[in-house]
Amino acid sequence: MQVEFHGAAKTVTGSRHILVVGAHRVLLDCGLFQGKREESDRLNREFGFLSADVDAVVVSHAHIDHSGALPRLVKNGFQGRVHATLATADLLEVMLRDSAWIQEKDIEYVNKRRAKKGQPPKEPLYGMRDVETTLAQLEEAPYHEPIAVVPGVSAMFYDAGHILGSAVVELTVTEGQERRTLVFTGDLGRRNLPILRDPETPPKADALIIESTYGDRVHDPVEDVDDRLSALINRVCAEGGKLIIPAFAVGRTQELVYSISRLRRANRIPGCDIYVDSPLAVNVTDIFERHPETYDEEIKKVLKDTGDPFGFEILQYVRSVDESKMLNTKPGPFLVISASGMMEGGRVLHHLKNGIEDPRNVILIVGYQAGNTLGRRLVDGAKKVRIFGDEYHPKAEVVVMNEFSAHADKNELMKWVAGFRVPPSRAFVVHGEERQSIPFAKYLETEAGIPDVTIPELQEMHEF
Repeated sequence: MQVEFHGAAKTVTGSRHILVVGAHRVLLDCGLFQGKREESDRLNREFGFLSADVDAVVVSHAHIDHSGALPRLVKNGFQGRVHATLATADLLEVMLRDSAWIQEKDIEYVNKRRAKKGQPPKEPLYGMRDVETTLAQLEEAPYHEPIAVVPGVSAMFYDAGHILGSAVVELTVTEGQERRTLVFTGDLGRRNLPILRDPETPPKADALIIESTYGDRVHDPVEDVDDRLSALINRVCAEGGKLIIPAFAVGRTQELVYSISRLRRANRIPGCDIYVDSPLAVNVTDIFERHPETYDEEIKKVLKDTGDPFGFEILQYVRSVDESKMLNTKPGPFLVISASGMMEGGRVLHHLKNGIEDPRNVILIVGYQAGNTLGRRLVDGAKKVRIFGDEYHPKAEVVVMNEFSAHADKNELMKWVAGFRVPPSRAFVVHGEERQSIPFAKYLETEAGIPDVTIPELQEMHEF
């Protein structure tokens, strides 16, 4: 029994791990790399393994850095089944189609520039036809029910509490007379966040593949979010500015909308206009409303009392390009929530381009910003940035609110590990930059008592 690491190794993107059992190969996640453009493009085109050799895929959740390379895998020859939870399968339908549309539009722009330089055109990573083939290979499964993946490997999904449909994957592996349990966290959520249930720990694990995005950091208390967010909204609206919130279309946008609606119901914020400017986020919110089986008790009560926790009188969902463009010339005060979360594409770039040099405006960061992204440069206080190739000098205030993070912090990760009735004897630490993963690996050894902890390199193979 072996596991190979082909992504999210000492970085937070491109989650791809292969379980090898006899002649069978099971891919855990198939995500896109994000960051430096040329390096990411290379890693997203060449996986480091043959797609046709993969027998099955198990997807932890629908975020693009965990699922966005699935159509490329299919395009390169994968013909097996893709296993996911019910809600994840619904999300993949809209997210992969949206990703294909972005791939095609981005390559169209790139090829125009290449043509001017006399360079040959490039192909997109995948197109809509590859997505439709991928969706036909989806196999949906509920939480807590065993799935036959390949001979000798079964899987079960537990709630990860990260985004809608996210799962901790428990894999039961049999090879000859030996039987072992491998648990893969995907991305672990936080306890006591609104909307979703808290993350679950499976009963046992012989080996563990665990994320470490915030493995050496403790988030600000969730309970502080209402006070900080209401104070910020009141200040921006009083000054006539714009609050620009780059947010992932899945999970973060819905959490923000729910939090803002809660403040509005309590009359803690004024009635300035609020926009969700992301067609994908609009579609995803519709999917959220179709999956109340994932809700925690708090939002179930709001649903019963109000009928719609994701809609209120001053909230407007923006669908068309023309409506989005109108926001760029609309005077403040107003709030706009728009994708992408790391500011590497999407409509939010237009809002930033038009608002980043106005000191009345605030850019609110509510999610992790990977290295070499526009979001990370703004968090790090860059004096100048490029948007669509043009240079801008940020004068808008940049505010970071980690309370909205959907990733468990160090304490929450350790509490989750402590939930095993039979703790693992082996752990592989993935999905974290080294400044987070190295200390977290030490915590697993010294505090959780796991004797064998490894931070794998890209393309490494390990026995377990």
